[in-house]
Amino acid sequence: MSQSKKTCCQGVLFFLLFAAIAPFLVCEVNWFCFVITHKNAQHTSPEELKMKVNKWTLALATAGVVSIGSVVQAEEAQHQVLTALSSTTLSGYVDTSASWRIGKNAGPIQGRTFDGADKQDGFNLNVVKLTLEKPLDEGQWSAGYKADLVFGPDANYYQSLLNGGGADAGAFAVKQAYAAFRAPVGNGIDFKMGVFDTLLGYEVFESGNNPNFSRSYGYALEPTQHTGALASYHLNDMISISAGIANTYTGAINGRASRTGRTASQSEKTYMGSLTVTLPENLGFLAGSTIYAGVADGLNSGEIAGHKTDTTSYYVGQTLNTPVTGLSVGAAFDYRQDGANTVTVGDNWAFALAGYASYQASEKLKLNARGDWTQGSDGTFYNGGAVTKLVGLSTVNASDKQNELLGVTLTADYSLWSNLITRLEGRWDRALSGDQAFSSDNNVLTVALNAIYKF
Repeated sequence: MSQSKKTCCQGVLFFLLFAAIAPFLVCEVNWFCFVITHKNAQHTSPEELKMKVNKWTLALATAGVVSIGSVVQAEEAQHQVLTALSSTTLSGYVDTSASWRIGKNAGPIQGRTFDGADKQDGFNLNVVKLTLEKPLDEGQWSAGYKADLVFGPDANYYQSLLNGGGADAGAFAVKQAYAAFRAPVGNGIDFKMGVFDTLLGYEVFESGNNPNFSRSYGYALEPTQHTGALASYHLNDMISISAGIANTYTGAINGRASRTGRTASQSEKTYMGSLTVTLPENLGFLAGSTIYAGVADGLNSGEIAGHKTDTTSYYVGQTLNTPVTGLSVGAAFDYRQDGANTVTVGDNWAFALAGYASYQASEKLKLNARGDWTQGSDGTFYNGGAVTKLVGLSTVNASDKQNELLGVTLTADYSLWSNLITRLEGRWDRALSGDQAFSSDNNVLTVALNAIYKF
């Protein structure tokens, strides 16, 4: 064999031998790095360790065992994923309660949202909420997202895409899921696109963020969520505004509105807007108080037969600080025109007025009170009865009474454990229209213990 052929064969054999033992070399390197990391971490930085491993990676690439391009792409992809995850936050809560109805009446409790007759005289898991969020930062072209997922019986309040009814209807719902981004126009316009909460209301779905455990009558009159787009803008330190467009007034995610008697049109959309005023520091004890107004108008995704008009909701509310240390007061007014109503079909209305007072009695104890009054067309909260009425040449069933309810709620919030909200609440409701709205009674009294762990 000539010297050149012998040299060539030696080169080929060396390459094949190196390729064969390369996996074992990688294992040895990984084992060696593991030992170094755990035994001599104080002497070797992660960057130095990575450089050692990269030398072997380079050797393998030289031998053709791995591709430099694939290694670089994998490292870049891993870095991008870790960067995105590092700015994402996970939070949520577990909401539980124990409720008792005073007396022997077991009929419905009209006007209640999450603490009706089905939750009385026992213990309850209300809801579990998980939130994944990357909030907008201070950058001019900031972007992020938010996803609120709710599990448990109270999730049935949201008519999500995966919540279509049946025995497990209340098991899961998407409360919010939107992409957020900012455009550097003026002070910066913040946009949301996807599913987001309504703009209206003094109280929210998250019980722990409300002064009371139970919800007001006004909360039941407001829309829940919208699928659409929302723009928000801070005019200055005092005034901010929001405006949005959505598929429906409320209803299922990705629902579509179709006006009765007309062909479905792309123009059937819901429009909404809000104004928030925060009082400035030079107003003394009123500094930081807020005044809020909002409106939403549009069709529901599942209009009842014969309903041809939009549902319109108006809201005005305020939270005011007082000269008394630890004391704040609030007020809320809701008015809804032509909401879905199977008793008073067509033109119907309802309003609710609530007053709030909160007093921080000590570092751990907070006392909250709410007075609540509502009126509405028959069928808003319950069926008050019907009479036969002549309309033209025909007779129809018409309501003979309006719904009218009065509620008083007292709540003691005592924070003994970290991250745990513990509240004791008593609530009294009375039907003022003369109807026995609570089965065979005009009154209902309940007591509830609420425990919420936030994480």
